[in-house]
Amino acid sequence: MNRLSAFLLLFTIACSTPPETETNTNLPGLDWPEFQGGPDRSQYSPADQITRENVTKLEKVWEYHTDDEGQIQCNPLVINGVLYGMTPAVQPFAIRADNGSEIWKADSGDEENFLSTSRGLVYWAEGPDKRILYTNQSWLMARNAETGELISSFGDNGRTSLKAGLGAAAGDKFVISNTPGTVFEDLIVMPLRVSEGPDAAPGYIQAFNIRTGKLAWVFHTIPHPGEDGYGTWPPDIYRNESGVGAANNWAGMAVDRERGIIYVPTGSAAFDFYGGNRPGQNLYANTLLALDARTGKKIWHYQMVHHDILDRDPPSAPNLLTIRRNGEDIDAVAQITKQGYVFLFDRETGQPLFEIEEVPVPPSDIPGESAWPTQPWPTLPAPFARQDLTEQDISTIASNREELLELFRNSRYEGPFTPLSLKGSIIFPGLDGGGEWGGAATDPSGVIYINSNEMAWHIRLMENNPELAEGMTTGEGIYAINCSSCHGKDRKGNEASGFPSLADLSDRLDREAVSSLIKSGKGMMPAFPQLSDEQHQALLDYLYNKQISKEPGLDFTEAAPAAYRISGYTKFLDADGFPAIEPPWGTLNAIDLNTGEYKWKIPFGQYPELAERGMSNTGAESYGGPVVTAGGLLFIAGTKDKRFRAYDKENGQLLWETVLPAPGFATPSVYVVNGKQYIVIACGGDKLGAGKGDSYLAFALPEAN
Repeated sequence: MNRLSAFLLLFTIACSTPPETETNTNLPGLDWPEFQGGPDRSQYSPADQITRENVTKLEKVWEYHTDDEGQIQCNPLVINGVLYGMTPAVQPFAIRADNGSEIWKADSGDEENFLSTSRGLVYWAEGPDKRILYTNQSWLMARNAETGELISSFGDNGRTSLKAGLGAAAGDKFVISNTPGTVFEDLIVMPLRVSEGPDAAPGYIQAFNIRTGKLAWVFHTIPHPGEDGYGTWPPDIYRNESGVGAANNWAGMAVDRERGIIYVPTGSAAFDFYGGNRPGQNLYANTLLALDARTGKKIWHYQMVHHDILDRDPPSAPNLLTIRRNGEDIDAVAQITKQGYVFLFDRETGQPLFEIEEVPVPPSDIPGESAWPTQPWPTLPAPFARQDLTEQDISTIASNREELLELFRNSRYEGPFTPLSLKGSIIFPGLDGGGEWGGAATDPSGVIYINSNEMAWHIRLMENNPELAEGMTTGEGIYAINCSSCHGKDRKGNEASGFPSLADLSDRLDREAVSSLIKSGKGMMPAFPQLSDEQHQALLDYLYNKQISKEPGLDFTEAAPAAYRISGYTKFLDADGFPAIEPPWGTLNAIDLNTGEYKWKIPFGQYPELAERGMSNTGAESYGGPVVTAGGLLFIAGTKDKRFRAYDKENGQLLWETVLPAPGFATPSVYVVNGKQYIVIACGGDKLGAGKGDSYLAFALPEAN
């Protein structure tokens, strides 16, 4: 390989387990040193050993088992021949990247084991000080990268609180992080996940000193008095006393280290689906922020959804890339969205690089709600997810099509910004699409690659009335308010929407494990720290069928202070569990951001049951993103069908696929060790009704004879 041989550098792996003579001959840039590949979150590798011509020869070269099954959303790091990843139980580990042999794995005995999900971790080094940072429950953790030992000088014996800069309002509220932080010099800037209900903590952006764990700066995404944007909310809303919080970055950030600018997409204000208690534009929720990475001071911003009442928060970190316009190079930042839009800005000024129009959208018919009258709509590129549905779009393969048509006709639907209503609304693109948390990939030519979901949802608002609050005096009532919207009134769940049945809970999980889940949350499920000990036990009793009668002394009238709640997170599906609209239900898109025009667009994913009936090109939901390489390839897993695929990035032609032991709901990593290129994917499954897995698989070309 000429490109490699011209630039090969020699590194000694500074880890105790590999032999002292082991070397890693890597080109700079051929590691996978940061989340999504680098600070630009490009999900691109300059490795070119695997090409269009030889990709069909790929074979599995190692498999590492974490020994605890469940979702693995991790995009692992590879530095100097060592791969760092996370287990389903949110424990970090280090293995040799060439053969998968374990170097160390954290012992959960020295910290509370938090059953959540993790999309990765951070590596930082200065001389002999090499550390990894990740999150566990509401803590930012630091460990020695070579030994796995906690770094006692960081925070309180290796951990610092993610609530440090949120103020007293955070209290015992739900605050965690699923996504790795972003490093600038000796700072790490942290994403946060908070509740999406009226009990949400404020979602401020916080930077911590990476050596000491001390708080360095805070940016108030819900402005305080005297700060820009304060007038876009009701007075004193920042106090977090009226059921309004969040506006958090949960999806991750990108950083331009040369300019010292960090790019932060923020999420919705909570409660997600009703904003009657927060009238106004609501800056800086649903906003792309450009902040001074050293101080947290705002440089520019652009709000992509005004007064969000549809959970339309940006789903992933932005991409930093360079485009060509009128013969000049322009450093740009691109942000994909759940609406299916790509917003493209000048990285320094925030000037849109394609015109953005404010388009009129439907008003709300909910008393007390004032939907914003317009929403931003980029004129280019065209949306990568469909923006409209008609009766002709209702699935023609559905056995209950007439029933679906009737539901569609009796629901509110007026385009992608249709507000929720008391009679029910169709939400399309759905709550999990177009773009998703796996992120987009970009290559140096200015092309962006996006996997998109096209799943409609059906949700209605329900009034919170006094009788509901009175119901909080029973375990059954506590369940009705906090759990039934996802798991159903009958506790039978909704597997197609990702919510398991609780009807047979006692046969699957012991009471202690479920108690931990209620306190800490997991995946899409938030924590419920607001429950008193008595309420917590009453809920457990109800779940385990020990009591459903009224228990005196339980008072939980503050459980649902919002005027409305949703009927449930319910996908619009046919009687057989397939999407109720015509395919494609998932697509893979390549867009030239130099021009705003599409290079190609194809259905992505399939339903094996339909493929057996000759319908193999339907597309499907996907979670996890693509990576692209200098070898001309795009690699992506992410679908329930367990496939891991390679496409020609120039035209979208499928070149190779293999079946994984469990679905790979994660973004792959690409790296080179000792001149050999590898692709690794985490296979945890445990989503969309798929079975569980516990492994990381690496693929490479066979050794030459």
